[in-house]
Amino acid sequence: MESFTFHDLGRIDYADALKVQTDAFETLLQAKKEGGSEENKLFFCEHQPVLTIGKSGKDANLLIPEQLLQQRGVSFYHINRGGDITYHGPGQITGYPVFDLEYWQLGLKQYIHRLEEVIIRFLALYGIRGERLDGATGVWIDPDVKGRARKICAIGVKSSRFVAMHGFALNINTDLSYFSLINPCGFTDKGVTSLEKELGKKQDFKQAKTQLHSLFSELFP
Repeated sequence: MESFTFHDLGRIDYADALKVQTDAFETLLQAKKEGGSEENKLFFCEHQPVLTIGKSGKDANLLIPEQLLQQRGVSFYHINRGGDITYHGPGQITGYPVFDLEYWQLGLKQYIHRLEEVIIRFLALYGIRGERLDGATGVWIDPDVKGRARKICAIGVKSSRFVAMHGFALNINTDLSYFSLINPCGFTDKGVTSLEKELGKKQDFKQAKTQLHSLFSELFP
């Protein structure tokens, strides 16, 4: 029996997905407070184009006026996760693990490290070396090469009583032009990339989700 249930929400507006994961988070938190049990849940989805900024983010990292975002068809949300500003959109696997970290005896830093490990192992399936960057969450390619460091997966979470929500955004076939609207994750000197860009062709999105789900099952048994 898996330690979590998996739910593929497909392509969904950000606000709708936020409600789904917030409901799951509050249900899990309430059950924990009452000494009961409730399922850990892993949600995968794609979003319509949206920018989200974490509680420690700086509005200056949005590089165009908010009203111009509406003209581009891009939504914008201030949310309660850690991290700065990032983009979600079609062709990106956005994952929301709503997990009780104590089930795996993990602290928050250990949890983020394990999320990064899932992505690193996923990229290895495609012959790509994903790495960590000191002082920054997420998974990078060539993080220590000046002028070459580029992020392929952003990570930002919120936790209460060791129950976590929010999660990661992994670029598969993502339209990277949207990242020009922001300083991604607050960085001005580092780039972003996708599986498609690294490999030179569009990737099988359904297969990528299947592989990623399998790795979550391995690393969160």
